[in-house]
Amino acid sequence: MAKGLQKPTTGMILGKFMPPHLGHQYLVDFARNYVDHLTVLVCSIQSEPIPGDLRYQWMREMFPDVNVVHVTDENPQEPKDHPDFWQIWYDSIRRVLPTGPDYVFASESYGWQLAEILGASYIPVDHARSLVPVSGTQVRQNPLVNWHYIPPCVRPYFVRRVCIFGAESTGKSTLTQNLANHYNTVYVSEYARGLLDFKGGHCDFTDIPLIAKGQMAAEDALVRQANKIIFCDTDLITTTIWSDVLFGKCPQWIEDEGNRRQYDLYLLLDVDVPWVDDSQRFLHHYREEFRDRCIQALESRHRPYIIINGDWEQRWQKACMAIDQLLES
Repeated sequence: MAKGLQKPTTGMILGKFMPPHLGHQYLVDFARNYVDHLTVLVCSIQSEPIPGDLRYQWMREMFPDVNVVHVTDENPQEPKDHPDFWQIWYDSIRRVLPTGPDYVFASESYGWQLAEILGASYIPVDHARSLVPVSGTQVRQNPLVNWHYIPPCVRPYFVRRVCIFGAESTGKSTLTQNLANHYNTVYVSEYARGLLDFKGGHCDFTDIPLIAKGQMAAEDALVRQANKIIFCDTDLITTTIWSDVLFGKCPQWIEDEGNRRQYDLYLLLDVDVPWVDDSQRFLHHYREEFRDRCIQALESRHRPYIIINGDWEQRWQKACMAIDQLLES
């Protein structure tokens, strides 16, 4: 090494990041401004409530210029859990970092001991949690109250999802938009309508996969812009019902994806409002049967739902009451 040149410094952060929050953002930003090269170990075990793979992906997205490593060893979580606690963790860390780090950064008291066993210097970062007063436990227990501490890429995990569900010409699209405006958030429109507009409203069986993929893509894109809650005008369960009604069959992957995707509440709109015709409405005399199929689909999947009926004002009041209760819970 040429005279006068210093060896690049290395640092390490270890944590669960369950979930990552702005306190972690500060910790990592502090550390990467302190050293030349930073490694962050995302440590997870299978029994934890938020999957480790998901936390690892969040941290990689938040810190693309940092060496983020996922450690999945089923290690003891507290020194009292095993007499060789520190040796076990030393072995796990050394497998990832055979040498170094020069510095260990943490906001917890374990940082002193961890740095000592690694032969590193400990740099405490806001132990008092006064700069960013939040913890992962607080976020998990009440994510909506702590919303402003949750990074954008993590927020979709905690967003409350409400699906507006039911037969044709029951006011689903209008209610979806009005609810989104009222709660200052975004909504997902019915993808099928925009797709079929180009075909004069005609639907072929080959359109069903396109409708399903478009609905999923729209929701997955817009949920990142949601303010605590997102309203979805229909879902893939609706797609399966329509596919069965129109064609007597539905691609299995759509059935499976409809079963996998979850919503916190369904607002099932009743058929006690006047029919309004347009180029994409097919089943004027089938609305009651379609509503009953919707109820059966939700109940067979144990989905939470309430029926929204009455005149337009009554429907609005019932919907807002249900949403307020959901957000408060």
